[in-house]
Amino acid sequence: MALSRDPVKLAALPPFKPDLYQRAWQSIPHPTLPLLATTHQKSVTVFSLTTLSAHSTLTQGHDRSVRSTTWKPNLPPHKLCLVTGSFDSTAGLWRWSDDGNDNTSDGDDLEVDVTEDNEGENKEKEWELIVVLDGQDSEIKSVSFSPTGQYLATCSRDKSVWIWEDVGQHESDDEWETMAVLNEHEGDVKCVAWCPETNRTGRGRYSSDVLASSSYDNTVRIWREEEEQEWVCVAVLEGHEGTVWGVQWEPKPKDGKFPRIMTWSADRTIRIWTLKEEEEEDAPQHAWGSLGGIPNTMRRSLKEEWECTAILPRKHTRDIYSATWSPETGMIASTGSDGVIAIYREDEEEVTNGITHNESDEAAAELDGDIPMTNGHAEEPQESRRWKLISTTPNAHGPYEVNHITWCKRYDQGCPPERRGIEEMLVTTGDDGIVRPWQVIPEPS
Repeated sequence: MALSRDPVKLAALPPFKPDLYQRAWQSIPHPTLPLLATTHQKSVTVFSLTTLSAHSTLTQGHDRSVRSTTWKPNLPPHKLCLVTGSFDSTAGLWRWSDDGNDNTSDGDDLEVDVTEDNEGENKEKEWELIVVLDGQDSEIKSVSFSPTGQYLATCSRDKSVWIWEDVGQHESDDEWETMAVLNEHEGDVKCVAWCPETNRTGRGRYSSDVLASSSYDNTVRIWREEEEQEWVCVAVLEGHEGTVWGVQWEPKPKDGKFPRIMTWSADRTIRIWTLKEEEEEDAPQHAWGSLGGIPNTMRRSLKEEWECTAILPRKHTRDIYSATWSPETGMIASTGSDGVIAIYREDEEEVTNGITHNESDEAAAELDGDIPMTNGHAEEPQESRRWKLISTTPNAHGPYEVNHITWCKRYDQGCPPERRGIEEMLVTTGDDGIVRPWQVIPEPS
């Protein structure tokens, strides 16, 4: 179905209840169930997307703030697993199960059943902290499960990225071992993200088993497993002029292409990066990929060339703390310190033909002082003009900073029944402790 080019507007839906009354860091939707996990203080509150109210709470597992969380994928419908990353330098693995519930129906029915059990006669049922993963020297800033759930990545203020592997024979064994400690960033590592599954197992070194990390050192690094249990850096994405607060892979790439990468930064820009895939193993290296200063662990045979192919329209006036890429529409939403929510859409019919600027007109404009001189630097990336700013919403959380934004399926009563589990909304999480859902409404142009 072709996407509309019309602008959109946001309408605030009733916020999740109860209010948290304290700074909340992020809200992560479950991959298949109508549940949302929000980190705040030393806790995680799990909300129901059906009732927009609290389902359960994870407490008494950390000594300092819980900064991030991630759901373990591919579990049976009646079992839940979360990993929390805390400023106390540890990650906790938590489980919630309803072994008496053999419900294998759709997510909406399951979530209702889980909620009823938690509020009814089994009210004493709580999340259980099963394993504490420790070893990093400072605050853990981000945690992320690989698409299969076999690997867990954590990153820290100590400049390291750790990769853990589930080595138990059964899901209930909860045996985790450290597979790699990656120390090549030169600053606080802010975010880790695994590439989504791409059904490209036959594409050799471009298979989807790959991790990205972003850092205070203004870079993003790409990591792959070279040999059994050896992870190496295969690319460094350079171009941001401030802390790279986060990174996300394109959730559903088109035309069989390898997923692109989105990054956002304190430099107030959002960038899109594209992998240049080589057709032959012995293809020559590109001039772009000199990547001076890359440690010896980057093998020439594994080196990848990633190019910044777009910078989204500049709207934010302060740090961009969070951005999210919709798997359904391909739209991107961003927010941050300025409290603005911006939404962008890619216009794939925009003609580029390898050129996005009229060079002679631009040169004349530079001489006239209408636009800044480039001083020999590269022009705006080729695909930048394909991205359009289609909505801005100021003061999303009043005077407070907004720390996180995510696309999320709607299951609430305000959504028509036939649209539940299909229609997307946005959810923002702020310093005011409010977790706020937003309806995305198309506007005729």
